[in-house]
Amino acid sequence: MSNNKELIISNQGGFLQVANFNMSETIAEELAGLDLTFDRIKIPSGGGTVYEVPGEDSDESDTVKEFSAVILHHHPVFSYYKEKYTGGSNPPDCGSMEGISGVGNPGGNCTRCPLNQFGSAENNGKACKNRRRIYLLREGEVFPLILSLPTGSIKEFTKYIQRLVSKSKKSYGVVTKFALKKASSNSGIAFSQATFSIDRVLTDEEIAAIRPLSEQVKAMSQKVGYEVDETSQAVVNVDPKTGEVIEPLQ
Repeated sequence: MSNNKELIISNQGGFLQVANFNMSETIAEELAGLDLTFDRIKIPSGGGTVYEVPGEDSDESDTVKEFSAVILHHHPVFSYYKEKYTGGSNPPDCGSMEGISGVGNPGGNCTRCPLNQFGSAENNGKACKNRRRIYLLREGEVFPLILSLPTGSIKEFTKYIQRLVSKSKKSYGVVTKFALKKASSNSGIAFSQATFSIDRVLTDEEIAAIRPLSEQVKAMSQKVGYEVDETSQAVVNVDPKTGEVIEPLQ
């Protein structure tokens, strides 16, 4: 990570640069035979209020207090490991990319699965880890980034999406501003919680340019594998009054 570097990334221009970009075609031409990966934006734990975003140098990242991007697509990522997770990107024993049906052992209906209930893991947590994967597009770029929301931020994200829907807006129809706040459980344990707000509404021309890319990302999202930040089996804490999973102090 770049030392002592805090930035604010702002998207105030247009997103028309994606109008003629066909991601599926580009991947077929330029990434044939290569493993498809997406750069990640990371959320700290323990109450930190800066994101870690990919830097200009592929070997470094920058820390930012906030950034703005268009949400191209988002979906649940559920993962269960029978043995304690020790790192790497191995697929889980059972997982789901839509939060409905688990694939693997035990598999089946995610809602009814006993491993997806509070109390099935340490500290009243879930043995099956629930996160939300968001594909983001920043201005000046044509290839999306991934932000993996921990469970403690999903409630705020749900409220934000509901507000958009209530105003007849799609998530890819606005530029969303992402920030972080330090929150704490009733027991006083600090955790980092993502916040979301509308930066600006996209123009009709921008929406028309972005919509095809959103559809392409949605089509290929199920082919993107599980990553370290989405399968970590680190001990988590659950607020006994709210049932909210919170990140552990580091």
